[in-house]
Amino acid sequence: MGRHSLPDERGTATSGPRPQSRGRTVAIATALVLVVAGGAAAAVRSGLLSFGGSCGDDAVRLDVVAAPAVSPALREAADEAREQEITSDGHCIDVRVTARDSYKVAAELRSGKGGAEYDVWVPDSDVWVQRVGLGGKQSKIAPAGNIASSPVGIGMVPSAAESLGWPKKTYSWPELTTAATKGDKLRLGTADPARSASGLLALAKMGASAKKQGGKEGDTRAAALAKALASRTTDDDGRLLDTLARDGSGAERGNPRRNQALILSEQAAYAHNASAGEENSLDLFYPKDGSPRLDYPYTLVEDGRMSTDTSRAALRFMTMFSDDDGRRILAEHGFRTDLDQPSERLVTAAGGRTPQPYADEATDPPSDKELQETLGMWTITVQSARLSTVVDASESMRQLVPGRDQSRMEVTKASLLRALAGFTDEDEIGLWEFATRLDGTRDYRELEPTRRLGDGKGGVTHRDELSDAFGGLQPVPGGATGLYDTTLAAYKEARSTYARNRFNALVILTDGANQDPGSISRSSLIAQLEEISDREHPVPIIAIAVGPEADKDEVQQIAEATGGSGHQVDDPAQIHAVILKAIMEAGSNQG
Repeated sequence: MGRHSLPDERGTATSGPRPQSRGRTVAIATALVLVVAGGAAAAVRSGLLSFGGSCGDDAVRLDVVAAPAVSPALREAADEAREQEITSDGHCIDVRVTARDSYKVAAELRSGKGGAEYDVWVPDSDVWVQRVGLGGKQSKIAPAGNIASSPVGIGMVPSAAESLGWPKKTYSWPELTTAATKGDKLRLGTADPARSASGLLALAKMGASAKKQGGKEGDTRAAALAKALASRTTDDDGRLLDTLARDGSGAERGNPRRNQALILSEQAAYAHNASAGEENSLDLFYPKDGSPRLDYPYTLVEDGRMSTDTSRAALRFMTMFSDDDGRRILAEHGFRTDLDQPSERLVTAAGGRTPQPYADEATDPPSDKELQETLGMWTITVQSARLSTVVDASESMRQLVPGRDQSRMEVTKASLLRALAGFTDEDEIGLWEFATRLDGTRDYRELEPTRRLGDGKGGVTHRDELSDAFGGLQPVPGGATGLYDTTLAAYKEARSTYARNRFNALVILTDGANQDPGSISRSSLIAQLEEISDREHPVPIIAIAVGPEADKDEVQQIAEATGGSGHQVDDPAQIHAVILKAIMEAGSNQG
């Protein structure tokens, strides 16, 4: 890379391998024009590759956190920056790269608790940048461009690929996944889409294709596909390749725990094949209806708090990947640096061959809404739910719904029964009701415990008992809305009975603001909810304000304290749809 200057005509560094980042790329021309190269003393390679001479006293420290797959390439570029005295405004740049899973950093930044230890974040996909934007207290981030790309396909052990006609026969995503999930002859694995951009982008593509081809049954097909994939899902990308058959022996090929095919990026297949040997290498299918791409957005974190020297050094480091040496480093690690002309050497090393459509234009990236729907579908399809339902039984629930000859309570009960029909026997659901002083001094009462809908005895299931309890709800004469004490008690109960490997949530339905003068305050409730909520074991509140007197701002503040969401419906008949939508949104925000 040598000593480089930045002439004005390269201010935005658009000549490099940076696919469009869906409108999120920030204007950086002015900043880059100011990045001027200069000389410095020789770098000294030591344990931390620290600088020597005057450069050691003058270097600008830049901390980068990056997806594990791209971290080695960034570290190599950082080493060259030290060795070849790459400078920004006459200062050497001292780049330290830490590998961290993108989903973990996204969750940290979304909560507003991240970013203090690093200046730049390079996740493997823009989907994580989108996820950060879903938080209510998120850290400020500014994508500045994309440094590389890698398409997502399906890698197979040679015997499995040969059985499907690789490389001459091509498949669409639905065809390929149907072949791989039909029976147990070809076992397909994926990393959890809530934690893997490759898994999420592929699932979104599969779901969209299934819906397009399946018409009214498209959602059912998409859910069935997710269910089939779920049985062979690893926690994250790092463990996925460990699920492959370890050798070509009959015992390994026949081991039901071993996968013969994986959803993974071209770069992951490249890295695997580089060390696996011919017998254990993968052949790579590129679906003919388009491969989604990982796009490695180079993202500034809390750039408003950076010094001028640090922000310019951050941008200077990014421009190194537009240079020949930077592109070479990326290519040597299996990344694409040219969208129009992918390297045949890279594709071959990753397991691709013609006529597989590896050079086809990438499929359009899914929208934020499509990603949320995909994650929500994954959550409620793959993870059974554990929901505690808390229903307002105050006097005001007797009021008639405009345009209907039914009370709010009657319509609410009907809507809850419709929602109940959408859950499986594996789901766990319970019911509380609340109104002031409903049970002695308490504003709440448990009507049905939260347990599996299919459980029961004597031919009566918990679903039957819960249906009867919903149908028996009645407004309490003279009862007011005891919202705050009830919410805190119900949330503590839901947290204490948290079920692993399930989607846990607390659903609260109320038609008014808190009316209990002896209860805790709203600020105290929110503070306590924030204190006892746990990001590692999330129980989001889904709060629904029913009717014109309900306070949406209030339920929204309460719900957001737990990572949940607040909603308002004028007609209780909308409740069932809102519950399902809110579950999907909450599911998409986890992981």
